[in-house]
Amino acid sequence: MSLIWEHLQEGTLLAEINKGVITTSHIMRWSAAVENWHRIHYDHRFATEHDKLPDVLINGSWKQHVLVQLVQDALGDTSWVWKIKFRYKRMDVAGDSIVAQARVVNKTSLDGLGFVTLKIVLLNQRGEESTAGYAVGVVELPGGAQVPYPFVPKASYASIQLPQDD
Repeated sequence: MSLIWEHLQEGTLLAEINKGVITTSHIMRWSAAVENWHRIHYDHRFATEHDKLPDVLINGSWKQHVLVQLVQDALGDTSWVWKIKFRYKRMDVAGDSIVAQARVVNKTSLDGLGFVTLKIVLLNQRGEESTAGYAVGVVELPGGAQVPYPFVPKASYASIQLPQDD
């Protein structure tokens, strides 16, 4: 899917990734891949009895990865994820079903490039935001310049800021 600049309107759902139910096996494989051996990510008894958690926790680094994937997928292959920030608002545990969404907040053009600000969230099966924040991506404009690789921001881009947390 190509991003069409003219179609980007405030509130538009630009992308959604449904990760489905995250099992303890998923969590353990991620923990192994990133060498995070904290027991809250694989040992139910430790997580619930020792740390008094509701269940084994989904890794924060996995959530971060999903949000970056979401933004890059939303903007397309010729774009650059420039800025991203988010905060963990609640725990996600084994058995939760996770959906990531990106909505357009703002767009602006500068120096022949497009800058798209997105509200990014992870939602659980109850529709609760467990992780939320914002990202700014740099995209090609129709008839504009290609996004340079690597993207090196200019001083004139300082006016493009991430919104404050809500």
